[in-house]
Amino acid sequence: MNAVCYMGVGRRKKAVARVRVLECSGDSKVTVNDKTLDEYFGGLERFKKLALKPLFVSNFKKSYNFFVNVNGGGLSGQSGAISHSLARAILTLDETSKVVLKKEGLLTRDSRMVERKKPGRPKARKRFQFSKR
Repeated sequence: MNAVCYMGVGRRKKAVARVRVLECSGDSKVTVNDKTLDEYFGGLERFKKLALKPLFVSNFKKSYNFFVNVNGGGLSGQSGAISHSLARAILTLDETSKVVLKKEGLLTRDSRMVERKKPGRPKARKRFQFSKR
């Protein structure tokens, strides 16, 4: 099968998501690490909504299968990485959706990372209890 394949890479925190987009004849579906989206995220509806946000925002009507491979980080970072990769893949498929995706902030990589732990402190910003005597 020589179908045209589109790619997109998305990142969030420590998570990296790579998406392959293939044309299909039936309904479009999203597969994450060889599982359906419901199996992968379980009952956590907010992560599913965040991951599929680019599809809803861009009103993507064509039938494509999205095969996502994601690793690193937790579920929150992974759903953000999936969202970023889907937005980039949709951009390669349909240039007209760039304005809508950019307005929603889906094409921008979220650069916020976990702050490192400092020496002499229990956590990054927390301090040990101060004693006067």
